[in-house]
Amino acid sequence: MSNSFRKKIMLYKNLLREAHKFDSYNYREYFQRKIRDSFRESKSLQDEAEIRKRYQYGIEMLTVLRRQVLVGNLYGSPKIVVEK
Repeated sequence: MSNSFRKKIMLYKNLLREAHKFDSYNYREYFQRKIRDSFRESKSLQDEAEIRKRYQYGIEMLTVLRRQVLVGNLYGSPKIVVEK
């Protein structure tokens, strides 16, 4: 396995792990679905420049996601029927 492949897998796992930290079911499911779909879409990329660009974008989104989890969990909301 190449080093860049491991980096991508780690980014994917870190994004999913952060998304799972949302207290809100709707946010949590939305971000997990969005992350999975984005990685599936990027799976077939061949252009190295585009791959690097998307990887950098993923790193930026990880920091944004971490910040949003923190802010989102500060203001709790009641659990919806699906979560009970």
